[in-house]
Amino acid sequence: MISARHPMPGVPRDTRRRIGLLGGSFNPAHEGHLHVSLEALKRLGLDEVWWLVSPQNPLKSGEGMEPLPTRLARAKQLARHPRIKVEAPELLLGTRYTLDTVQALKRLYPQARFVWLMGADILPQLVNWEGWRDLFAAVPIAAFARPGWSYAALQSAAPRAFARFRIDAAQARRLADCAPPAWCFIPSRLDSHSATAIRAVRPKRSRAKGKTITDPTRTLPDRSKTADAVLALVRRSLEDDKAEDIVAIDLKGKSAFADYMVIASGRSTRQVVAIADHLAERLKHAGYGPIPVEGKQGGDWVLVDGGDVVVHVFRPETRAFYALEKMWALENEAAAKPKAARARRKRTT
Repeated sequence: MISARHPMPGVPRDTRRRIGLLGGSFNPAHEGHLHVSLEALKRLGLDEVWWLVSPQNPLKSGEGMEPLPTRLARAKQLARHPRIKVEAPELLLGTRYTLDTVQALKRLYPQARFVWLMGADILPQLVNWEGWRDLFAAVPIAAFARPGWSYAALQSAAPRAFARFRIDAAQARRLADCAPPAWCFIPSRLDSHSATAIRAVRPKRSRAKGKTITDPTRTLPDRSKTADAVLALVRRSLEDDKAEDIVAIDLKGKSAFADYMVIASGRSTRQVVAIADHLAERLKHAGYGPIPVEGKQGGDWVLVDGGDVVVHVFRPETRAFYALEKMWALENEAAAKPKAARARRKRTT
């Protein structure tokens, strides 16, 4: 059943756009996702690309998966392009599998011309997807070359099964107009970015605070209060700069990325940028190192990465549009449903 809420804000239901769909966990979003999207816009003649950030990939473990709002926010920070939209429509559509999501979007936007986008490394995995044959029959598919997964991937089971429906890369611009099944392999410049590799080199945050290391006379610093100290500094800085509607979301036990997410508003783009700049300077002077700041060019939404505390500063209209607080509420609600169902089953057995 399709939710009454709009899963892709700002997209009219009667749109006739040529739209690429790039689905995944985006854990985290990286330059490889952006590379495929830009190649798709150019090589397939698309009007736009939608990044569909999945609440939970059914083929992946939840271990090491950042919370959906964190992944969504990072993806939106990376994909600052007028023709790339980033949303998590499956929460509102109530879908879990790619096939169901594609079918739901086709019902919502019956005149749009969709193309499913993927890296060639996904081709060998397609046979494990729920209803993968029906997916080929539901939407044209474009697979982009990936390092180590180019022509060899074409010999896997799914491409072989639909070999006669493959169109030549030279004809890729007509893919969106083809009736499915139709698919194309795009031999483009290779981009080596990988979410798996990024997670592998990301420093892991120990949950054993103050653990003794090799030298028994030395211990790692006790970081149990560090996040709370950073949070207090963040609050003071935001309040001093007259930020409005300050909200702190506790991520402890939910995310290995940070302990707190703070959301605040500035009345104008100038104030948003000033709030972020002042906060970054105060954190740096307090000894928390160089502080990455993203999004200052636009000034609608600026992210300040304070390590244990990640801060989002919005203009009020932008904050209302992206509704990160509501996204957390939706995610918590979605996570609670299977738990409630298990509890009901236990009571009835």
